[in-house]
Amino acid sequence: MSDFEGLKALVTGGASGIGRATAELLAERGARVAVLDLDPSSVDKPLLGYRADVTDDASVREAVAAAAAGLGGLDVLVNNAGIGAQGTVEDNDDAEWHRVFDVNVLGMVRTARACLPYLRRSAQAAIVNTCSIAATAGLPQRALYSATKGAVYSLTLAMAADHLREGIRVNCVNPGTADTPWIGRLLSAAPDPAAERAALEARQPTGRLVTAEEVAGAIAYLASPLSGATTGTSLAVDGGMQGLRLRPEAR
Repeated sequence: MSDFEGLKALVTGGASGIGRATAELLAERGARVAVLDLDPSSVDKPLLGYRADVTDDASVREAVAAAAAGLGGLDVLVNNAGIGAQGTVEDNDDAEWHRVFDVNVLGMVRTARACLPYLRRSAQAAIVNTCSIAATAGLPQRALYSATKGAVYSLTLAMAADHLREGIRVNCVNPGTADTPWIGRLLSAAPDPAAERAALEARQPTGRLVTAEEVAGAIAYLASPLSGATTGTSLAVDGGMQGLRLRPEAR
């Protein structure tokens, strides 16, 4: 496909995991793509890499300006940078709650705010936020993470309403548990990594983790000009976890 031919895209957290898979897919489909990341050293051509810390407004504005100059404009923003958190509402102190919200929610705010002047000049402008199944389903030991992703879901709807008449579509993708570096670190720290992985796989009806490439495909769908009538929408990529209620298999 070449539906992104001539378009310029920016992907935050694009040096690894879902962000990297998304950046590479958009490039394959014709876009010129820039990546913002804390460590863009692994990013190579045709992608452009820029260092940015989404908790630092000046850093974000500088990197977005440099990326827009390097690309020759901006049509698509993929707001993907984020971090994980574990525990119940009791298990993280105020500082950790502020830190995770600063990355997962305010990081998207800062990046969108810096990108909007460029997106307003585009005839095919789209923003896709990486949300999570945690925004719409109660998951154990994920209170802080779920709260940030619930905020991202609501933020997506509000942004879609605010910027519709400016010609900017805003959607989000809601992955289930994806096989990413963060999940890899989580599993490595578990007392029984194999059992923990099996439990994460079992809670998704497909019986396996979501791949980064599958999430990237959903992001590309939402960002594509072919989806010009789609805005204010969340797209689940969760192996059926949100919507399906399967009966146990007969034994």
